[in-house]
Amino acid sequence: MNEFVTYQSEEKYAIITIINGKANAINHQVLEGLNSGLDTAEKENKVVILTGQSGIFSAGFDLKIMTKSPESAKELVTKGSALSLRMLSFPQPIIIACSGHAIAKGAFLLLSSDYRIGVEGDFKIGLNEVMIGMTMHHAGIVIAKSRLSEVYLNRSVNNAEIFNSKQAIAAGFLDIIVPEAQLMATAIKVAEMSSKLNKKAHAATKLKVRKSHLEALEKAMKLDSMSEISIDS
Repeated sequence: MNEFVTYQSEEKYAIITIINGKANAINHQVLEGLNSGLDTAEKENKVVILTGQSGIFSAGFDLKIMTKSPESAKELVTKGSALSLRMLSFPQPIIIACSGHAIAKGAFLLLSSDYRIGVEGDFKIGLNEVMIGMTMHHAGIVIAKSRLSEVYLNRSVNNAEIFNSKQAIAAGFLDIIVPEAQLMATAIKVAEMSSKLNKKAHAATKLKVRKSHLEALEKAMKLDSMSEISIDS
């Protein structure tokens, strides 16, 4: 893929790993690498396991890019929304092995996948956009509405509340949590089970189930294209 994203192809699944410094920040190169990895997995018709580094899945978009200018922030957020749209409609299951903290776009990737496995411990998971001065973009609101349980939606989006791994299950960011040593083994087990699904039926059913959400996300992305997206200090 590139220096920030690796791709490992196995018999029944592929592992895509984000490797970008201490924060595992998402920049243009990471997005390019993730899309390239999904391209390859789609060609190989394989279930995807997406993971990060030990202790950190991703702290979100690169703040150097986000604070450079409104235009710079908007470009990165637009690409990120397009990735979420692609993940939510991806023909094969996408499993996230959330290796630690998942903040902002890191948490949105959790909301854009099919099955989310976290690790036990005091890890931070949530949407901190409002906390750092970013008015939540339309696409982010739509993604959150479609995946977060209603009681947690306002706490997550409006109040930027951050959850630990156990709380993140109740909120809707994660499906299960396991000891860190069991993370990849559990993800591989889920991937192998998912590979037994009828591929055509899975892809078609996913699009039916998410039809209204995908349409809403596309509309939200159009609204974002006409709006300013920036971080206010």
